[in-house]
Amino acid sequence: MMKKILFVASEVVPFVKTGGLADVAGSLPKYFDKEKYDVRVVLPKYACMKEAFKKDLKYKLHFYMDMNWRNQYVGIFETVYEGVTFYFIDNEYYFNVSAPYSDIVNDAEKFVYFSKASLCMLPQIGFKPDVIHCHDWQTGLVPAFLDHFRKNDEFYQGIKTVFTIHNLRFQGIIDKNRARDIISLPEYYFEGQYLEAYGCVNFLKGGIVFADKVTTVSNTYAEEIKTKFYGEGLEALMNQKAGDLVGIVNGIDYTDFNPETDPHIVKNFNVDNFRKEKKKNKKALQEELGLEVDPNKMMIGIVSRLTDQKGFDLVNHVMDELCQDNIQIVILGTGDKKYENSFLHYAWKYSGKVAALIYYSEPMSHKIYASCDAFLMPSLFEPCGLSQLMSLRYGTLPIVRETGGLKDTVEAYNEYEKTGTGFSFANYNAHEMMHTVRYAEQIFYDKKRDWNKIVEHAMKKDFSWANSARLYEELYETL
Repeated sequence: MMKKILFVASEVVPFVKTGGLADVAGSLPKYFDKEKYDVRVVLPKYACMKEAFKKDLKYKLHFYMDMNWRNQYVGIFETVYEGVTFYFIDNEYYFNVSAPYSDIVNDAEKFVYFSKASLCMLPQIGFKPDVIHCHDWQTGLVPAFLDHFRKNDEFYQGIKTVFTIHNLRFQGIIDKNRARDIISLPEYYFEGQYLEAYGCVNFLKGGIVFADKVTTVSNTYAEEIKTKFYGEGLEALMNQKAGDLVGIVNGIDYTDFNPETDPHIVKNFNVDNFRKEKKKNKKALQEELGLEVDPNKMMIGIVSRLTDQKGFDLVNHVMDELCQDNIQIVILGTGDKKYENSFLHYAWKYSGKVAALIYYSEPMSHKIYASCDAFLMPSLFEPCGLSQLMSLRYGTLPIVRETGGLKDTVEAYNEYEKTGTGFSFANYNAHEMMHTVRYAEQIFYDKKRDWNKIVEHAMKKDFSWANSARLYEELYETL
């Protein structure tokens, strides 16, 4: 019998995206076995959604829903995109916004409404899922509302829930009195064993407590969040739920990220001809960015949010030293002003060696993945990480810190066994990072045959969504 699955997410590609969560919610559903799974997705109908998609939405129905002391309109729109049905919850009061997220005061009420509406629409549209798969704190109240609904309405009985933590740092924490005002649940739900944490109401905790299974986006991160350093105050709860906690690494869309067909790059290439063709992309990028044109010079790429979490304090600490080496560094991204200004300074100081692109551009990110020899990602913590998967796909060898998904997806080069897909270091230390970068330089310049073998291993790895979908299918079967 076909299993029905509903994904509930606050952002979904291609409709609206601010981070990796949108990639998971939008890309993963189309990779399930369509003969066994009917996977649908629900998201808010934001005003800031891309116009091209808005005109394809079809009005389905509307109803009114109790939001504690008032009724709220719930409109349901629908579209089918790449074989997957997407539902959009319409309410101008909450979703007429210029960006999906603003501040916790507004976001809390907005996502209480979204979570409840996602459940209330199901009997209205005649779709009863076997499993509701919720993503991050914005949907943390779905399992809590479902727990309450099951006690009063036969329709909701038998529905199971999976809750995925994409980043434990973001939890959706609000004042308890404010929570009572906007969350229409009985008083006991606001107690310590349920939604309450440290005197406040915590949406993420609600998702973890009430879900039948909890997943996070890599095996290593699933272990890390049981410790005080990574647990963000919820490590005791994560240990309590350990029996229902599973790590499943994210994937990337192998159609969008394909060096053989990528329209954004100057020269397409594959695992058989990269030795000759890949460097043509590097030469073109050097010319475009005003770097010294030398296709044999090692180029290191960075595509990232420029924040502490991503390890840029380490990079800053040794940037002057690194720039003495025979390398070029290309940085693409925005974030904390201190890092934006710092990289602009280094681009000025080491003109011809460093390019700092303080903006974000999808085509430029593809050029960097395709052109660089190595990709630097020294994160303090990284639940999964997608950039290293993209760089592997393009034969650009990741240099990473061994944390979370980076540890699970990048195999450190072993020069004795001739194995590995990149380079890694263990401690959060700037000079350990620099030593690893210099070790990679040594292999690049002195052992070119070995370097090319690592590139080959990297390009042959399969981190497509198809892989992740099989693991989620297995998880759903256990429910």
